[in-house]
Amino acid sequence: MVQQLILEQFLQLLDGDERKRSGIVLAKSPIAKKMGVVTGEPIYFAKKKCNTLAVYPANFEIFHKASNDLYQLLSKYTDKIERFSIDECFLDMTYSIRHQNLEQIAKEIQSRIEKELGFTVNIGISSNKLLAKMASDFEKPNKIHTLYEYEIEDKMWPLPITELFMLGKKTVPKLYHIGIKTIGDLAKADEEFIIKRFGKHGKMMWEYANGIDDSEVIYEEELPKSIGNSVTLPKDYTQIEEIYKILMVLVEQVSYRLRKHHLYANTVRVQLRTKNFFDYSHQKKLSYPTSSTKDILDITKYILYHMYQNEPIRLVGLTVDHLEDYTKQGTQISLFHKNEKQEKIDQVMDDLRGKFGYHVVTRAGELEVQEMAEEKSKKIQ
Repeated sequence: MVQQLILEQFLQLLDGDERKRSGIVLAKSPIAKKMGVVTGEPIYFAKKKCNTLAVYPANFEIFHKASNDLYQLLSKYTDKIERFSIDECFLDMTYSIRHQNLEQIAKEIQSRIEKELGFTVNIGISSNKLLAKMASDFEKPNKIHTLYEYEIEDKMWPLPITELFMLGKKTVPKLYHIGIKTIGDLAKADEEFIIKRFGKHGKMMWEYANGIDDSEVIYEEELPKSIGNSVTLPKDYTQIEEIYKILMVLVEQVSYRLRKHHLYANTVRVQLRTKNFFDYSHQKKLSYPTSSTKDILDITKYILYHMYQNEPIRLVGLTVDHLEDYTKQGTQISLFHKNEKQEKIDQVMDDLRGKFGYHVVTRAGELEVQEMAEEKSKKIQ
């Protein structure tokens, strides 16, 4: 039997900028939800429902980092992981059960996430993605729920029809009109009648109400066409040496990902964004394909020192592209450029990161960036 989990990160905040009329709710706490606050509504209306509402501005970089850290931790349990959204992942655990049952593994994962990453998750367990997703949305926060086929009638059917996954808001009144108010009502309705009334979407709704879902966990198999990373700086940088330290960190990350996918890069591109939000970038073709951290760093430094215009910089980015799979026949690196010592260094660092996590080895530049960010947050507070 297929064994699947979905992990949903629990975000205890509302996101947006109430000073802007366009600010909307991106995430909400359970208490805010009970007050009627819904995702996607303007903050103005949310505050009308709850005048004591605490609103925090969005910080995508924190979400993005937490999402990637979560993915890295989960990859220790299975390589079949589907990123469903920035805060949700499906795991296919069919061949990764080891000597524990899924509930035991879920408790272990949940505990590690809270201790190592500093946030909590809800985990849903079932035999397909739909039921795992439904289970993850049961009582929160920091809970583990199962929803197997034999539990559908007791756990899912009594729920309001609005709780059914993938049910559009416009469909709900139409279902109410024909007397369907719970998931169980829809599950027991005549399938042909529902399909005739709602078309293909009706078939999906009826199947979902009965716990039917044959979709598979879609995990990354295709090789990326380019690999890149960027960082918004904790303050505007005006010294080229400071910017270079940031690029050192980005090169480390990008080259690690290249080697993880067994790829060589042929082009390196550096992006800079000024304090006035003007973007400019320069790229250079490598004289030979490589995944070496040192080789990519050398060309990155060359590009930076030829493009920087002594302006305050707020964002730095690095991308490598024109990638090729070096495991395929016909892709070879020139012996004149082969550096066995550097390859061994890269391999040792990759092995350490693969075993203990990416941040087990950290460049001094990355530590400096973290310290500057922490110092900035203290000043804000």
